Amino acid sequence: MSLAALIFDVDGTLAETEELHRRAFNAAFAAAGLGWRWSQDAYRELLTTTGGKERITRYLTEIGADGIDVPALHADKTARYAALMAKGGLTLRPGIPELIAMARAAGLKLAVATTTSRPNVDALCAACFGAVSSDVFDVLACGDEVTAKKPAPDVYRLALDRLGLPPARAVAFEDTPMGLASAKGAGLRCIVSPGIYTKAGDLSAADRLVDEFSALLPGGIPALI
Repeated sequence: MSLAALIFDVDGTLAETEELHRRAFNAAFAAAGLGWRWSQDAYRELLTTTGGKERITRYLTEIGADGIDVPALHADKTARYAALMAKGGLTLRPGIPELIAMARAAGLKLAVATTTSRPNVDALCAACFGAVSSDVFDVLACGDEVTAKKPAPDVYRLALDRLGLPPARAVAFEDTPMGLASAKGAGLRCIVSPGIYTKAGDLSAADRLVDEFSALLPGGIPALI
């Protein structure tokens, strides 16, 4: 079957956003007077749990804390993340702008399947594309719209449903083992380029593994099929 859509993860795939997320978490913790600080090593381990609220909840369990309003704390973190991104300096990963342009020129649909929330997708699109997310992507499927987040396949199935396509007509782009498992669970082929926080994960199930997505450009769209 012919290729009809590209489906992208967001954090770590479209752009190296995880360090901004970590800084935003720490700023929210400080503002709440919690005395917590997630180091890069600690955050790398916490990233094995998908979803910001889920990471906070996991951390609370690990340190034996309770009485925290997790949704409110996460909402403050999200606002701080958007503010950090708005300051500039975030760029798309190598090859991403060209892949999106090639897909558009070939008449392919573009979608997002992410564990992050819609406001975070909007903030990234504003910062990196200078556009609203609905002008960049035909379909958005976000983590707060599904019952189970990655590595469950739910968000990719939601993206495919909104695209109106079977898995055989789309290709997923990911950077983490959890995202790869999610895409494969939905029946998708998946191309993976690990980010700075995910280079140590098991990505052997990828249909293609590249250092950067720019390695795909010489072959063009036919190389993705």
